Amino acid sequence: METIMIGIDVGSTTVKATVVDPNTKEILWSDYQRHNTKQAENVLEFLVRIGNEFSEVPKEKIRVFITGSGGGPIAEHIGAKFVQEVNAVTMSVEQLHPDVGSVVELGGQDAKIIIFKENEEIGDKQAITSMNDKCASGTGATIDKCVIKVGMPEAEVAKLDFDDSKLHHVAAKCGVFAETDIVNLVKSSIPSSEIMCSLADAIVMQNLSVLTRGNTLRHKVLLLGGPNTYLPFLQQCWRKRIPESWEQRGYNYPKELPIDELIFVPENSQYYAAYGAVIYGLHEPSEVGRYKGLEELKTFITHGRKAKLGEKAGAPLVKSAEELEEFRRQYSIPKFKPASFEPGQTVRAVIGLDGGSTSSKAVVVDEDGTILLKEYQLSKGNPIQDTKELLGKIYEKVHAAGAKLEIIGFGATGYAADVLEKTLKADVNIVETVAHMMSAVHFFGDIDVICDIGGQDIKVLFLKNGDIRNFRLSNQCSAGNGMLLQAMADQFGIPVQEYAETAFKADLSPKFSYGCAVFLDSDRVNFQKEGYAKEELLAGLALVLPKNVWQYVVQIPRMAELGRKFVLQGGTQHNLAAVKAQVDYIKERVPDAEVYVHPHTGEAGAIGAAMETLRVVKRRGYSTFLGLDAAIGLSYTSRNDESTRCNFCPNNCSRTFIDTTAPNGQTARYISGFSCEKERLKTRKQ
Repeated sequence: METIMIGIDVGSTTVKATVVDPNTKEILWSDYQRHNTKQAENVLEFLVRIGNEFSEVPKEKIRVFITGSGGGPIAEHIGAKFVQEVNAVTMSVEQLHPDVGSVVELGGQDAKIIIFKENEEIGDKQAITSMNDKCASGTGATIDKCVIKVGMPEAEVAKLDFDDSKLHHVAAKCGVFAETDIVNLVKSSIPSSEIMCSLADAIVMQNLSVLTRGNTLRHKVLLLGGPNTYLPFLQQCWRKRIPESWEQRGYNYPKELPIDELIFVPENSQYYAAYGAVIYGLHEPSEVGRYKGLEELKTFITHGRKAKLGEKAGAPLVKSAEELEEFRRQYSIPKFKPASFEPGQTVRAVIGLDGGSTSSKAVVVDEDGTILLKEYQLSKGNPIQDTKELLGKIYEKVHAAGAKLEIIGFGATGYAADVLEKTLKADVNIVETVAHMMSAVHFFGDIDVICDIGGQDIKVLFLKNGDIRNFRLSNQCSAGNGMLLQAMADQFGIPVQEYAETAFKADLSPKFSYGCAVFLDSDRVNFQKEGYAKEELLAGLALVLPKNVWQYVVQIPRMAELGRKFVLQGGTQHNLAAVKAQVDYIKERVPDAEVYVHPHTGEAGAIGAAMETLRVVKRRGYSTFLGLDAAIGLSYTSRNDESTRCNFCPNNCSRTFIDTTAPNGQTARYISGFSCEKERLKTRKQ
């Protein structure tokens, strides 16, 4: 072979490469990999493999064309010509599918729609293009984050079919608003499959109504991008909604064709941008895109990247191994040692449960206030199911030792508290802020500030003489919460447990803008383009977390006036990178501050619920709790359809009825989803 052309697509999460014969336009070689922020390294690896595969082709006979959000900074080092990705995809589709009328591509970080129209004046096709690359709405990133919140395994998501018989409202105009709606649906015990179908419908309708810019998609419609390729329920949603839009707009399309031929995912869909970059290059002069070889790219990876970044980069999380060792010694959370039980022993205790947005936690506390057991699990999308499983684990641990567990009280806090109060007859339904305050005071006495960062919310409590005097709460935005860190780690293929270990390796960090999580994600993409590695990005995100808490949520300029004794708690404090950033931030502004991490940081709310349950049950003399066996054996159904819609006022709220039946036949109903006081009063009377 005399000459070859290489097309490279450096996306927000993956690198794709193709080798094309310029004479036949045939793809001779292709591959793609997740780059985990090592875009330049991945490109280098591909070029080495291509060089080995086509060793007979001399360097001067190779041309390279590069596209994608991360392609720009790499192009100059290998002699490649940069091609804008919408142009690349357009060229690819025109070459491979001349009969296609529209393209809908969902990427990890952007969405594109291309509509081909006949230009009557010149008799040629004209491409109308539209792209959303500044916001996470309607992109794969929103889907990824919501999958985490719903708690649905990836294998199940990949098998899910679209069903529009039970759809719920999900705001698609903003990724953060979508996440908030998803969490509210999870709290209402809506099945995971219904939530994911509702999300797909919201994303499809958002792109059809906004990204088309008033134009109508033309048949045939090509679906491209990872989400469209690998999520059948999303493909099915497009096939349902696009023909409906055609009918509404009076667009004439060939109804005799099967829908799978009208709206389809082509083979090798992931390579369309890379291949299109080559097709674009075929129209360029022969000297454009001449391959330089690997030396400049290797130099850039080894030296140039950090030299270039160092001018505007921020400091790392830790400056030396000694500093990190001292920090670990002071702030690592001690390993919990559960109590041991003897055969024949009767354990009298209360259970405190914190049903959170992303996980549920339960603690067993004896009559003296000693913590005997702790249980934790990621939410499976239903608070009753999560509770049944947690209680089952507690029961098994005690009974496996031959002991008997006598539960004298049960208390709940968090998102699940209302439903558990109604269905399990909980003794205590304690508001989260008070539960966290009681837990912190129990361990640290007279404190001034409690900063609790959970998966979905941030609570900052200001205390005086052991009582709450004020607080700040953020539960409508994911800026600064634990889910933001987890989603970022997931995007880089890193378990959240390894976040801190990875972030501590960074020698520098990018300076993220604090505030909206969508803007943070945009920053992340821009920093990746500039060449920051994953450890540096994770460090930068950890460093912006205290700014989000104290400047974005709390908004009190002088931290010193809040006091000097701070307690950090909430599941996010298990991430030592987040703790390090917060401790440094607080001590820089309050030099004499004492900063503590709660020894049971993830279970702080559950401990507070247990402490309050002990107090209430001892004072009252009895418990209303359904009983451990009855709670574990509880059966339930949840219903959300037109029959459950409230007609009490013009709001017509969509409600969920959760009906439970205990093993003794006792029944209860919990109603969620209403938004007015009239319905609340009516529910209490039932």
